[in-house]
Amino acid sequence: MALTQSLSDIPRIAAERFLDKKALVDGDIELNFIEVERRVALCAASLRGVGVKIGERVILYLPNGWEWVVAYYAIARLGAVVVPANILLATDEIAFMASDCGAVAVVTLEQRVPLLKAAACSGKSLIFVAIGGIVGQAAINRQAVMKSIAFNRPEVVSADMPSTIGYTSGTTGRPKGAVLTHRSIVMNSALTGTLHGRSKSDTVVSALPCTHVYGNVVLNSAFLTGATLVLLARFEAEPILEAIEKHRATIFDGVPTMYFYLLGAAGLSERKLSSLVRCTVGGQTMPLPQMEEAQRRLGCPLHELWGMTEIGGLGTTHPALVAPRLGSIGVPLPLSECRIAALDDRDKSVPLAEVGELQIRGPTVMQGYYGQPKATAEAFASGGWLRTGDLARRDQEGYLYVVDRWKEMIITAGYNIYPSELERVIASHHAVQMVAVAGIPDPAKGEVPKAYIVLRGNARVTEEEIIAHCREHLAAYKVPRQVKFVGDLPKTSTGKLLRRSLSSLEDVAVVDQQ
Repeated sequence: MALTQSLSDIPRIAAERFLDKKALVDGDIELNFIEVERRVALCAASLRGVGVKIGERVILYLPNGWEWVVAYYAIARLGAVVVPANILLATDEIAFMASDCGAVAVVTLEQRVPLLKAAACSGKSLIFVAIGGIVGQAAINRQAVMKSIAFNRPEVVSADMPSTIGYTSGTTGRPKGAVLTHRSIVMNSALTGTLHGRSKSDTVVSALPCTHVYGNVVLNSAFLTGATLVLLARFEAEPILEAIEKHRATIFDGVPTMYFYLLGAAGLSERKLSSLVRCTVGGQTMPLPQMEEAQRRLGCPLHELWGMTEIGGLGTTHPALVAPRLGSIGVPLPLSECRIAALDDRDKSVPLAEVGELQIRGPTVMQGYYGQPKATAEAFASGGWLRTGDLARRDQEGYLYVVDRWKEMIITAGYNIYPSELERVIASHHAVQMVAVAGIPDPAKGEVPKAYIVLRGNARVTEEEIIAHCREHLAAYKVPRQVKFVGDLPKTSTGKLLRRSLSSLEDVAVVDQQ
């Protein structure tokens, strides 16, 4: 793996090392590393031509695809700051981001430009760059490409300069922009590639949004290691299975809901997936029964990981050469530290096996939230420890286990209930494909748990049977008081189950069990 501490160097170094090896597959389009570098050079020159300068913020508002990859590295090549924006965001949300970070430009699809202009994305004039007009379809000449590599050097970009402003999902109000340096992003991606054993012999299939830190670290680690990345615009179970089979993929990266849909896919048993060597799952806790089923039916180890926007990718994972401990998020990345802090004292660690707040520190941690010194101060405990808001515990061997999100914990009559614990138990029932648990108001106990369940195929089960199943495995106060069967569950743009939106299902008709 080539040594670099700047995003701007990654495609150039990849082109010099891996030359015409296949780098990126986007539908029918296949690009080798030299071709990607050539397009990055052209894109960077075009962005420079419209006035983008070093240190300025540029919103990248594109769907997954080769255009996203090229524009991402081109912005970095100029020493500008990438502000990734999920293509599913509304124009008003883009307007907020542009105003909040003082963006000078938006790189987007041509058809989005009029909508963004109408949304008045900023109090000042924004440059709108339609991606189709800055890359072109010029034929690739190998000699010209190598000349471009030699003479199209990036701006002088230091490792400590901001490379990215990643906006949080905004679960508690307006999203905040986490400022991440070049060192943070590159180091996270390099360590991920190393721990997962990624190499130029790998072919990785991913439908994770490149805008999200999980998808982003998968992208960067592929270019750092020379792996081939098969990038899908969106997740659908059958196209993912087809891509794994067609390209003889060795790695699939996804969030739990992706695996739920894969396991429920009608064509899974017919697919030839023996090329898979390992898979990763992150973004949310995954019930143990489904993890075990995924390993069995996909025929490879499933390595759980944990990360967040504020660290630019992963914070913990399982090394590829060690059998994963299912249910655990693994151990901290090298050079990083994790601790479990007391819930009533953020500066005090708790004993082994006790639940507290997961905190992390190290070179991948953000500089802070853009323009928000108060929010930044609240995000850190003393000593540089970043507060994650995740409840976790550590065992005697150092493995970490996420229990739940602190803000999603249910308190019933003074007892703490972790929704993920209930979800793991309910998911072990043979009829359940997906489940999410949230608290609902209760006049006597404050709140009580309610389960929302998506059933497998033609499976049938009653509310009473689910509750009886829970009573066999849970303390009485943890058993859900209500169960509702639904056709689907609300999810974020990255595919994570959205517990805070479960109340929207109250007016949805119950799925017929007859």
